[in-house]
Amino acid sequence: MQFKRQRSEEVSVNVTPLIDVVFLLLIFFMVSTTFTKETHLKIDLPKASAEETEDAPLVIDISITADGQYAVNGKGLVNGQLDTLKRAIQLAARDKEILPVIITADGKAPHQAVVTAMDAAGQLGFIHLSITTRRDSSD
Repeated sequence: MQFKRQRSEEVSVNVTPLIDVVFLLLIFFMVSTTFTKETHLKIDLPKASAEETEDAPLVIDISITADGQYAVNGKGLVNGQLDTLKRAIQLAARDKEILPVIITADGKAPHQAVVTAMDAAGQLGFIHLSITTRRDSSD
């Protein structure tokens, strides 16, 4: 028996769909990428001859010494009572409850003094509260 020999077709990979996919991905990334064009305007600011005014402080700084004495924005208080501290904070804030309150306490200050300062600020409605620290010199 004689069988017809089948023709062997050339094996080839059609790369047209691959190229189409690559172009589609390229277009997708080009469209989805945000291009930021920064423009710089040259502005010549006007000059003024008025002197700077001293406004209210931008922060309220409560300092606590090692023996538990308070100072608000550098002014010492006559005693460490909660009411005295609250009145001093109100005077320093001038009815602005959005000012940040920074508590700077000595490392050996009693913990109760720091808690009292935090409580006084919280009772007056201050919500931006931070405690200062210093970086260890061994770093």
